Amino acid sequence: MGLLSEGSPLSWEETKALADHVREHGVNQFINLYHRLKDRQGDILKWGDEVEYIIVKFDDEQKVARVALRAQDLLAQLNEKELADPKGVKSLWRPEYGAYMIEGTPGKPFGGLMAHFNLVEANMRYRREEVTELLAKDECVMSITNFPRLGAPNFTYPLAQPRPEDPISAARSLYFPDEAIFPGHPRFKTLTRNIRKRRGEKVSIKLKVFKDTKTKLPVEGAPPGEPDVVLLDAMGFGMGCCCLQLTFQACNITEARRLYDQLAPLCPIMLALTAASPIYRGYLTESDCRWNVISSSVDCRTEEERGLAPLDKQKFRIAKSRYDSIDSYLSPEGAKYNDVPLTYDEKVYKRLVEGGIDHLLAQHVAHLFIRDTVSLFSEKVHQNDNEDTDHFENIQSTNWQTMRFKPPPPNSSIGWRVEFRPCEAQISDFENAAIVCFVVLLTRVILSYQLNFLTPISKVDENMQTAQKRDACRKEKFWFRKSSKTTEQRAAKAQAQAQAKTNGKATLNGNGLANGNGSENGDQEEQQPLTNGTAKMNGHGNTNGTTNGTTNGTNDGADSDHTDTDDEENELFQLLSINEIFNGKPNVFPGLVPLIRSYLQSMEVDTDTHCTIEQYLRFIEKRAAGELITTATWMREQVLSHPDYKQDSVVSERINYDLLKRIQGIQEGKQVEPALLGQGYHSKTKTKDFIPPALQKQLAKNGCCEEK
Repeated sequence: MGLLSEGSPLSWEETKALADHVREHGVNQFINLYHRLKDRQGDILKWGDEVEYIIVKFDDEQKVARVALRAQDLLAQLNEKELADPKGVKSLWRPEYGAYMIEGTPGKPFGGLMAHFNLVEANMRYRREEVTELLAKDECVMSITNFPRLGAPNFTYPLAQPRPEDPISAARSLYFPDEAIFPGHPRFKTLTRNIRKRRGEKVSIKLKVFKDTKTKLPVEGAPPGEPDVVLLDAMGFGMGCCCLQLTFQACNITEARRLYDQLAPLCPIMLALTAASPIYRGYLTESDCRWNVISSSVDCRTEEERGLAPLDKQKFRIAKSRYDSIDSYLSPEGAKYNDVPLTYDEKVYKRLVEGGIDHLLAQHVAHLFIRDTVSLFSEKVHQNDNEDTDHFENIQSTNWQTMRFKPPPPNSSIGWRVEFRPCEAQISDFENAAIVCFVVLLTRVILSYQLNFLTPISKVDENMQTAQKRDACRKEKFWFRKSSKTTEQRAAKAQAQAQAKTNGKATLNGNGLANGNGSENGDQEEQQPLTNGTAKMNGHGNTNGTTNGTTNGTNDGADSDHTDTDDEENELFQLLSINEIFNGKPNVFPGLVPLIRSYLQSMEVDTDTHCTIEQYLRFIEKRAAGELITTATWMREQVLSHPDYKQDSVVSERINYDLLKRIQGIQEGKQVEPALLGQGYHSKTKTKDFIPPALQKQLAKNGCCEEK
């Protein structure tokens, strides 16, 4: 959810009066932080996932399922282990927006060995089991993106009713009671109230209803003149959704900026692949994803900023909500694809440039800072700009974009990072682990093969809307960059170099393994670390492991410009299906999955990890090909085929109950859904809770990120 400062929240009027103060000091804090850490080098690959969960309570007699408002109580128990042994825990737990939501992460980051990919699913299982142990028999923890009847009558346990006319209500929603907002930290209700007050009215989230043969129009609560709209009117409808996020540590700031840019065009592609939320307020809708719902749920722009009234009291017309896709690239290679006019604060930009920040990064920060703070605590108003970063993080953490560029925290061992934010939460640990491992492997391929996915921002924006359409994964096409001859040559050259060096080492971060022959030899006991080894999986600029030591992390000169001079610019981008993007299209693009498989041939992988990764890749390629369906499509089919469904688009309490019971069976491995996951998916991987002793010995010898 972002920065969770402790203290006493200020009223909106007090917060509004301090907006320029926060902006001014936030910029100074960023400048100071940048200059302290801009030359930081050599951070190893660390990465981790965040999975958000919903607590569901079943009434088996009445056949009703509700969200259980138990997050505060559960977090108090879950955090006891961390308080007792902060460095020894296997999981960390944090609050989320909903009083029925919790967020779980690994106890420490995963690191640079291939074997780390075999830990992810086991750690996710551990997290789910850890919560389950604290639940009653009629409760269940679920990694679902949206509770289908969120906002429908009586969706909470204990029952709570909305109070739209109550002046002290934070949301003043017709459907979402304040009791469903996490009560354990004042940030959440403060954000809810201040976003509503800054906007000048309640947020307005509009989804087209899925029109079936007996759908009744107007939909209950539809706005005047829009009879087919399912209206949602509170921040909780968006921030009360769950997602799957990943964070990567780069070796330096330049690599972080490059990863930010290269992953941005993949955000809508992964959103379509992970689509999992077709039902809102108990109605089937035309949308398969949460993204626009959350975007609208925190849209604090006034009428002037939205272009509905002439500019008078406000400074800017702002094209998007503060929760949306990125608006500009950060790397020099990406600059020419910034084809959408960028609104930014000229005063902030000038201060940043005068402070030594380059144009691309300065305009990025100045764009973030067109937003006002919407949550401020009295204890955090006055800060030391040379040491503190809370004012910068106040604005940064409430710009919720598809990618987030994250400077190192002050006085920390953590390096420059990027956060990948589009993916929807999947039902099972298998699916979530597959998505996580796929994206991490993709970052290694991008860096090692020097791949270029840069796409004009306007086309990425278009793709974001396409990704949310019903069954977009199978039916829609997306703008995507063609593979050029230089790209294919670069990949082939990298693979050949790695395979030719039969005595070299291939590691994620230079700390471990591989002879580059693509074998599955599990005997790593005698392997020695190389500081300058071959086919490093950190990809810090090249595939033969030798970097030039500069901050740009480029390679020894071959194909390092990331350009495609052999293609005409206007022919670089084609409309491709998800299947073509992931599995390839002849003479256009080799496919993300084949590129990863090619890369893995240069890495030595122990047998169990190889088995697990292969199962993940098969799952990804089958879903992309349409052989397996998305969670959203599966949920639609469950509703449409339910005996109680009346062809009216309504997901009744009984349908909701049966759907969630089926999901419970899937995540527990008791229910096999071939269309969703194939046969017996849960028994295919060889995920483990620990790294094999031989690899653990190697980690200790090399001083890797694993701590005892």
